[in-house]
Amino acid sequence: MPLKNDAYPSSEAFDLIHSSLQSDDADRKDAIRKGNAIYAFTLKNKEGETSSWHIDLKEKGEVAQGEAPSGKKADVTLSLSDEDFGKLVLGKTQAQRLFMSGKLKVKGDVMKATKMEPILKKAQTKAKL
Repeated sequence: MPLKNDAYPSSEAFDLIHSSLQSDDADRKDAIRKGNAIYAFTLKNKEGETSSWHIDLKEKGEVAQGEAPSGKKADVTLSLSDEDFGKLVLGKTQAQRLFMSGKLKVKGDVMKATKMEPILKKAQTKAKL
């Protein structure tokens, strides 16, 4: 099931991250070892609507819609605009810059959030957002 939602153009990145994690077992295990958390992303589109996706780097190395896998809780939630998420995935901005300017809100374990950028870089090479 595709993770892309047309109301959130940058959500295509979640499909790219998922396929990257699923394509190489060693890469997935390495990402789980390094990430060791469930990362939730809440994106806000131009219409002001919000939607959430999560990347499970605690157990399965999967990406899905919703704030966390069923019965689980995200370790860190990153909230930002769809447009800024697209820029982040494409490498046109840095998470730290978005955070300092108030465009990225982090709820939960901030230190875990710092481990997310290498995972997003996996989508950079494939993204055409």
